[in-house]
Amino acid sequence: MERLDGGSAIPPHLAGGIVALGNFDGFHLGHQAVIGRAVDQARAEGRPALVATFDPHPVRHFRPDAPPFRLTTLDQRERLFADAGADGMIVFHFDGELAALSAEEFVRDRLVGLLRVGGVVTGEDFTFGHNKGGNAIAMAEFGARYGFSDATVGAVLLDGAPVSSSRIRDALHAGNPREAARLLTRPWAIEGRVQHGDKLGREIGFPTANIDMGNYLRPAYGIYAVRGRLPDGRVVNGAANLGIRPSFDPPKELLEPYFFDFHGDLYDQRIEVELVDYLRAEAKFETLEGLVAQIAADCDRARALLVRG
Repeated sequence: MERLDGGSAIPPHLAGGIVALGNFDGFHLGHQAVIGRAVDQARAEGRPALVATFDPHPVRHFRPDAPPFRLTTLDQRERLFADAGADGMIVFHFDGELAALSAEEFVRDRLVGLLRVGGVVTGEDFTFGHNKGGNAIAMAEFGARYGFSDATVGAVLLDGAPVSSSRIRDALHAGNPREAARLLTRPWAIEGRVQHGDKLGREIGFPTANIDMGNYLRPAYGIYAVRGRLPDGRVVNGAANLGIRPSFDPPKELLEPYFFDFHGDLYDQRIEVELVDYLRAEAKFETLEGLVAQIAADCDRARALLVRG
């Protein structure tokens, strides 16, 4: 799996590929259908299978003050695309220059000129070019004009409604990671580097691996049953506080997983934490004893939920 710059000429061995084109933030069921179609076509035609995404997300360019909303980082998407069978990930840096390209300029200069595409696959609602001037119909016309195949994949429905990144964000905001996982086909996960903290968790018997939330969507603050994926490949169960720790001053937004029966040093290592179940909202405790008792109860409940799957 190779990561390529969408503003540079593609290496010869990946030219002529079938490119799945979209944002693909989250890589949910609908995204999987688009990329699966591109991979299947590429294999059938003996061509490279490529996935093109945008970073930063176009919303971040046009609305720089928008609250964090990302479901996946580029690194996470790269692994997910590779697991889906892609040979390369193309990253279009979304800036003023790219935003100013007309739909035809984007196709002519980037897709045909630099990437030398053999085919393009998009979702039916994908738009591109200045002021969203291009859509699935326009892409089919450009394909006929510039000599590449075009395919459009319809929305994937679940419970009668399209699967979308917005639907997943709504589920996470509502404290429903199980619903998000159903749409994603896996638990939603936050990846980050474990940072040094104030060691309060260690002092009360529940040492945590503190992770900054970065550009990720902020789900409902509270206590979660979680699974951690460690750098050595181990998967460990735990409970995590996600929020601002109202019992401590000053408030500080963190994801703080405590992994059961784990002994080791994770500082400065990158780990991935899956949110499996929402246990309760954050609360402020007047005594340390009350806080410790509640954490112990949360851990017992998380253990039981995680054993059930």
